[in-house]
Amino acid sequence: MEQQHKRRVRYKGTHPRNYSEKYKEHQPEKYADTIEKVIRKGSTPAGMHISICVQEILDFLQIQPGQKGLDATLGYGGHSKEMLKCLKGEGHLYALDVDPIEIVKTKKRLEEQGFGEEILTVMQKNFANLSEVAKEHGPFDFMMADLGVSSMQIDNPERGFTYKFEGPLDLRLNPQQGVSAAERLKELTQDELVGMLIENSDEPFAEEIAREVFMEFRKGNEIKTTTQLRDVIEKALRKVPEKERKEAVKKSCQRTFQALRIDVNSEFEVLEAFLESLPDALVSGGRVAILTFHSGEDRLVKKTFKRLQKEGIFSEISNEVIRPSAEECAKNGRARSTKMRWAVRA
Repeated sequence: MEQQHKRRVRYKGTHPRNYSEKYKEHQPEKYADTIEKVIRKGSTPAGMHISICVQEILDFLQIQPGQKGLDATLGYGGHSKEMLKCLKGEGHLYALDVDPIEIVKTKKRLEEQGFGEEILTVMQKNFANLSEVAKEHGPFDFMMADLGVSSMQIDNPERGFTYKFEGPLDLRLNPQQGVSAAERLKELTQDELVGMLIENSDEPFAEEIAREVFMEFRKGNEIKTTTQLRDVIEKALRKVPEKERKEAVKKSCQRTFQALRIDVNSEFEVLEAFLESLPDALVSGGRVAILTFHSGEDRLVKKTFKRLQKEGIFSEISNEVIRPSAEECAKNGRARSTKMRWAVRA
């Protein structure tokens, strides 16, 4: 029997809401005009990631042809692409990412833009393994880490990073390792959940949310999806005055998902391991820039940089955080919480 040709799913109306229908954004090289329009409106196209503080990072790193560098968090490859341009075909960039799904797409994308294995080595590794990478390929002249979750991970409901769409409550950067957020919730006590929400995201309604979560469990209900967790948070905040409730629920959802993501991926432990490995991974005079996206990360970077400067390991550090310009924040709303800090190896 002749196989029927299956038509590609087209946009439903002018603004499709379903992630899988947004075929234009998934092929930005073919639909540059559409992508440009979406970005001009201050949105990030689905399946894409707009790199933050690119110029600020390049200005600080001062990359020269022939140098060796490391992008510790490859993501969509935006920072790597600009750093590779600075090398002008001489030297080498190493890039790490823990996400087995996005790393394949990014490597292919960069290869198609002319950055093959002679100038770029991509490795599926957690940047907590910096010392192992530096031992084999370092030390490096320049290094950067962008600690944010990439937009293409957030936008894909199947990854479970957002409360806005129905999807499995997963939140793992590498879905092939560890336990999902849904499983992790079942492992915690009520007090531990309160502690996690406060420590990882300064959640003001931590006790109310934890109480509601455990009330669901006691009723024999599971919290397996992103929207089920969102509904629980809405119930927990039902005593908030009505005119403030919508905004309060939105903020608490963001903080709760952030707290769970940090826990599931051991993000603070990973960052600590990376920061402790920095001195041996950089050449004398080597430069490192780090982008953070919430206060817990920034405190850890600031404290470590100050200590290493005091010990004479870093000759210079940024005393003030560098933030994206107002213009960049207007174009990319996800840039607003970004803080950049830098250090120079003695």
